[in-house]
Amino acid sequence: MDTLRIHSRLELLHPVHGLAERHGLSPSQKLQQQDNRASCGRSHRKWSKKGLARAGSNALLDLVPETKKENLEFDLPLYDPSKGLTLDLAVVGGGPAGLAVAQQVSEAGLSVCCIDPSPKLIWPNNYGVWVDEFEALDLLDCLDATWPGAVVYVDDLKKKLLGRPYARVNRKQLKSKMMQKCVSNGVRFHPAKVVKVIHEESKSLLICNDGVTIQATVVLDATGFSRCLVQYDKPYNPGYQVAYGILAEVEEHPFDLDKMLFMDWRDSHLKDGTELKERNSRIPTFLYAMPFSSTEIFLEETSLVARPGLQMEDIQERMVARLRHLGIKVKSIEEDERCVIPMGGPLPVLPQRVVGIGGTAGLVHPSTGYMVARTLAAVPIVANSIVRFLGSDHGLSGDKLSAEVWKNLWPIERRRQREFFCFGMDILLKLDLQGTRRFFDAFFDLEPHYWHGFLSSRLLLPELVLFGFSLFLHASNTSRLEIMAKDGYSAKLLRMFSVDHVSASLSMRQQVIAVGPSQALGAAGFRS
Repeated sequence: MDTLRIHSRLELLHPVHGLAERHGLSPSQKLQQQDNRASCGRSHRKWSKKGLARAGSNALLDLVPETKKENLEFDLPLYDPSKGLTLDLAVVGGGPAGLAVAQQVSEAGLSVCCIDPSPKLIWPNNYGVWVDEFEALDLLDCLDATWPGAVVYVDDLKKKLLGRPYARVNRKQLKSKMMQKCVSNGVRFHPAKVVKVIHEESKSLLICNDGVTIQATVVLDATGFSRCLVQYDKPYNPGYQVAYGILAEVEEHPFDLDKMLFMDWRDSHLKDGTELKERNSRIPTFLYAMPFSSTEIFLEETSLVARPGLQMEDIQERMVARLRHLGIKVKSIEEDERCVIPMGGPLPVLPQRVVGIGGTAGLVHPSTGYMVARTLAAVPIVANSIVRFLGSDHGLSGDKLSAEVWKNLWPIERRRQREFFCFGMDILLKLDLQGTRRFFDAFFDLEPHYWHGFLSSRLLLPELVLFGFSLFLHASNTSRLEIMAKDGYSAKLLRMFSVDHVSASLSMRQQVIAVGPSQALGAAGFRS
């Protein structure tokens, strides 16, 4: 989800439940083998087509069209290898994060080349964002559909109305806007894949699969979850958010046009006593939907987080059962998407020579899967650091420059924030359907400042501790026991922060217990 779902997903990059076992490997062994074989630009549609073939007997999935690839229609200035110049920055990857950094660094007059095998290809996935996030980024002109609010169905009897506007990103407009600014700033493009990088003292050599070598002072890895160039030195065992979505024409649907469906945890579409209902009770999935009209809608069945991730066929089977129960008859499917987001896991080696942004730098929200808005908000940190430390006042290069950029991207406060989010993911991993419902029932009862800030990564110390205590106090007694049972909730929470912050948090906790969360938070100066 680009929210408690981020549509900033790449397709399957790591094995999910069932795939590893079929090859006679444990999930962790398969993960390690996949990581060792990983290379830039690997094909992801290949897996998707296989998944479609296995599910082809289903009438709904038979409506899925062939994959369409749409390109932007303007000429790009290409990199000229004959000049043998050393660029200031080489960006590997042409997604939103990579283009945004290229745009901002080139605005400062530095030389930039973006390396991507298909630089004009429009991004394939649907991106959903909170409107206030894109407003802060001055990107409201890149939204093509908005809803005044959202709704969450906790179960068949309870729903939450969220008064926070939501929107779908116009992928073509967003990429066109970024590309046009890059072109006007003098960015050059090279349509190829990077297969190797060689670091020298003050520059790096990027060797591409077409035989061209590009030299640059700074290398930015913006290849997403493939982690093409950025190095990790710890076992990579994240949770996985898995989803299957369709943009469809339907005869009708039951959803309000002025609300997007953020989460639907109802399971009345699954028959009692069936294997499918039992699987959903253990590892639940929810429906996410963006209704554009009475007959056009984007529908996506999502597993929030699991380790290992659910099989795509399992997700599809649950979606078909849900749509049948809701009386949604699909007439045609314009496009579909099969997505997996690795969530949590270790940060990359800090610092290291190659700079990262987006998924490859660990910027995915570990509890929710949010990434697009979060990554774009982090772009100025990376871009300004590169410009500043390449400038005449500092004139850094090589390892020293990269170390400064990494330090600014992941200061101690942000690393502690990420630890908290990873802790949240660990709790969600262990909740069944009933526990998940209780969790989100309490979560969306929080003051908007807190659930907004949590989903959008805006809460830092000590607000995250206050968020944790407030969530605990809003939870039911059963949910409190579930949370506390997850690896020592209170102790682990407090260990994440320094002694001073712990003392302040304990003092605040006493106030919360004495006068209630709203009054205590107000006394501390926090307002929603």
